[in-house]
Amino acid sequence: MTEEPGPTEWGEHPHGVGPWAEEHDEPAPTDPRYDSELLEHGDRRNVVDAYRYWTREAIVEDIDSRRHSLHVAIENFGHDANIGTVVRTANAFAAAEVHIVGRRRWNRRGAMVTDRYQHIRHHDDVAALLSFARDNGLTVVAVDNTPGSVPIETAELPRNCLLLFGQEGPGVTEDARAAATMTVSIAQFGSTRSINAGVAAGIAMHAWIRQHADLSRSW
Repeated sequence: MTEEPGPTEWGEHPHGVGPWAEEHDEPAPTDPRYDSELLEHGDRRNVVDAYRYWTREAIVEDIDSRRHSLHVAIENFGHDANIGTVVRTANAFAAAEVHIVGRRRWNRRGAMVTDRYQHIRHHDDVAALLSFARDNGLTVVAVDNTPGSVPIETAELPRNCLLLFGQEGPGVTEDARAAATMTVSIAQFGSTRSINAGVAAGIAMHAWIRQHADLSRSW
């Protein structure tokens, strides 16, 4: 059965579609990937057109078949409000997993319900995250504008990569930065000391996508 949608997912979403019978001049599909309730009532979810009327499980299974080897981690020791944005962007780039280090609670509003389709793993501390990275052959790359960092614009990011972001303000913790194989920075030209953590995550993920993704498979 279809989950009850939240107001950010249905409501007056501009890209939704009505019931199948109103949108098509052909019988509704019987493919098991399609959700009978969505076919009958319409689909207002925040998904690309290719997934219209599909069940949540079918969408996740399809993304799983072509997820990238990119993992993304963000520290949440101060209840960072940017985590939802990070999750939404990771979903857009079909990242393998989003890792939240520290507090398990985070504001899902910014995720725009994309957390339903994105694998998310929680770790109590940085040590647990680093242990996961070692066990899964992931190279940890911290993203922080600190002395000695490598410009991400020219850095060669590992294919099996875990991009690690600090929370808004303090940035990546000392323990995390010390354990990272490399630290990359994002070029800035204005007066602000730092870029919003959610924005920085999007820039860094896209840098990985440009180097390693098969762009012919994008929507």
